[in-house]
Amino acid sequence: MNILVTGGAGYIGSHTLIELYKAGHTAVVVDNLSNSNPESLRRVAELAGIEQVPFYKVDIRDREALEKVFSQHKLDACIHFAGLKAVGESVEKPWEYYENNIGGTLVLVDVMRQHGCKNIIFSSSATVYGDPAQIPITEQCPKGTCTNPYGWTKSMLEQVLTDIQHADPSWNVVLLRYFNPVGAHPSGRIGEYPNGIPNNLMPYITQVAVGKRPQLGVFGNDYPTPDGTGVRDYIHVCDLASGHVSALQAIDRCCGLAIYNLGTGQGYSVLDMVHAFERVNHVPIPYTIQPRRAGDIATCYSNPAKAEAELGWKARYGIDDMVRDSWNWQRNNPDGYPC
Repeated sequence: MNILVTGGAGYIGSHTLIELYKAGHTAVVVDNLSNSNPESLRRVAELAGIEQVPFYKVDIRDREALEKVFSQHKLDACIHFAGLKAVGESVEKPWEYYENNIGGTLVLVDVMRQHGCKNIIFSSSATVYGDPAQIPITEQCPKGTCTNPYGWTKSMLEQVLTDIQHADPSWNVVLLRYFNPVGAHPSGRIGEYPNGIPNNLMPYITQVAVGKRPQLGVFGNDYPTPDGTGVRDYIHVCDLASGHVSALQAIDRCCGLAIYNLGTGQGYSVLDMVHAFERVNHVPIPYTIQPRRAGDIATCYSNPAKAEAELGWKARYGIDDMVRDSWNWQRNNPDGYPC
């Protein structure tokens, strides 16, 4: 297949490109570069052994620019990553998140259908479960009340895509609910380098390790968990990337609408991750305990059995791989990609 990858220069998008090329697919990338760097695509090409990744600097809200991309390429499906993704920022700038994430996706889907491309894999999130009704979380778990505008954009877009598919069964829609992506490509050539203060645990740990930040703040140590810190399902980004390639199988068999959790099924606490990082990489991570953050829940991890049963996909990387590859990327790219 020839796949349009929106947000393909970003963290998960760049890793997915490598898996797409490895599986024999081709790709076209659109990205507005608001939180990514085109150097990632040069390195993807290097790792994939190709001359270059076709790339257009396009904001998916720009209908005219998207139309040109579809006119120049025969596209079979879209893997849709593009969107704003900082939870805290979404609370401060809700209008920007709804306008960008929902407005952009509506434009994208309309252009897709005008060009007869009705296959989409959507980058969703376990945030749609809210405070989950069951642990581990299966796809049958009801969606809950989201705690921030970012989460609501994911939940709302799931509903939008579901409604579109129900109204027009010629669409194939796959909703992939991610748990907590961490790690980097084992080569150390591509990885995560967020703008500003990291919102997620692992980039914060690696920035402490490389000396960019003095210490890690651990939000709460009084949860009903083994060590009192929050438990999450951390998944290696390369496993997550391969999940998107596996999801193309669902489109191949005309799935209509399918939903899959992408996680390991194993919960690790914040301190589990800190101690694993120290043990594997021999780098101390100083931390302080801080008050709980509003909206955080004690425990959240997946039951990924459906993806294994229907797609043959299963996470292969463990916690040691996650922390080793995260550090390999950070220490070899202390300032991220060059400007």
